[in-house]
Amino acid sequence: MQTAGAIGVLDSPSSTPDALFPPEPVAPHGGCVVELFAGVGGFRLGLERVGWNVVFGNQWEPSTRVQHAFDCYDRHFGDSGSEDVNEDIALVLDAVERGEREIPQHDLLVGGFPCQDYSVAKLLHQAHGLQGKKGVLWWQIHRLLTISRPPFVFLENVDRLLKSPATQRGRDFAIMLTSLSQLGYVVEWRVVNAADYGYPQRRRRVFIVARRGLDGDLLRGADMLYKEGILARALPVVPPDHEPLFDLPASPDRFLDDDLVRTSDTFGLESDRSPFHNSGVVIGRAVWTRQVLADFGGPKTVLGDILLKESHVPDEFFIPEEQLKAWRYLKGAKREDRVHKASGTQYCYNEGPLPFPDPVDRPARTVLTAEGGVSPSRFKHVVQTPSGRFRRLTPVELERINGFPDGWTEGMTPGKRAFCMGNALVVGLVERVGRVLAEELARVTIPA
Repeated sequence: MQTAGAIGVLDSPSSTPDALFPPEPVAPHGGCVVELFAGVGGFRLGLERVGWNVVFGNQWEPSTRVQHAFDCYDRHFGDSGSEDVNEDIALVLDAVERGEREIPQHDLLVGGFPCQDYSVAKLLHQAHGLQGKKGVLWWQIHRLLTISRPPFVFLENVDRLLKSPATQRGRDFAIMLTSLSQLGYVVEWRVVNAADYGYPQRRRRVFIVARRGLDGDLLRGADMLYKEGILARALPVVPPDHEPLFDLPASPDRFLDDDLVRTSDTFGLESDRSPFHNSGVVIGRAVWTRQVLADFGGPKTVLGDILLKESHVPDEFFIPEEQLKAWRYLKGAKREDRVHKASGTQYCYNEGPLPFPDPVDRPARTVLTAEGGVSPSRFKHVVQTPSGRFRRLTPVELERINGFPDGWTEGMTPGKRAFCMGNALVVGLVERVGRVLAEELARVTIPA
């Protein structure tokens, strides 16, 4: 691991993070994958490195005329023979249900999607009636699972999903778990901090893995959570304070209500805290959930390991001297009297400090979609170079933080490249889970 003085360990933009995070030897063929909400292809990149074959990819951004993410995806995968579509997935599935088009058969459905409101107002066909439009993306996943019934599912979301919405803590996640269980899936989840497994970013996301056809009598939920589950084998954990595993209770922590409408209306009203911890398993309606800690003793990388040498950084990423005061103010602690613009009410605004500059002997903070642009910001990363100058991170460095090859997002503006990396996932984590999924597909026969 590099230390604080090891800035610019990779010499040029043509260097690749694969030298820091080499993929493991390719596994036996992992089967066929359909990818929804594909972004710039992080899921696909990680899965194909360990033997999976993506046969269909969908990426559509409804709020923009230029489809930057899909253009990037298509540039890398357009000649691979898969069917990659830049269309609203709801319209695609409408056509599938009318028998006008097909989505290829697949063994694994994957996707990363925003944390939204999943409230069920009423049950319509395939249980995707919603209150408003915000939960639509989850129910498109549900629609496709209902149609295709793949043996495995691998999803990613922001970690606040486990406790949303604020008025009914955990309700949205309970709806997802219940609807997957109703389709015959055993579900595992884990909130993963990429830095805990050696990657150079403290990015926390919830991974959800589901498998169809597992006999719930064969394994206790606690066994799956700590030892036998797909996520437990891909991303090992231990209980807090290393409490003995054999002391864990075999009985579930709670049971889900099988009625989605009742879950939508009532779940979470009894408490102001979510019942879902950072790891869990659902078998049938039975839920086991625990707080766990990462169990990793391998090499770790830090921000300094992926930085370009100062001489290779374009001038536009260096911060002018006259802007430093604004950067320091935004990064600093605050306790200020302010006035609410709409109501005119005076209130005290409190905010803790962020490091300035960012320490390079630790993993980076989470890359956000607003990372790009030259204006001072509280949340953008700033590093200090060996010469003493301050600068923002380049698109190549943001790609490296997420484990993408250098130049993956070339062809768009630096701001758009940063936006895409703020939406991306850590590729190496996908590799780890994808390898175990491939082993499971080869080992287990899933009932039709």
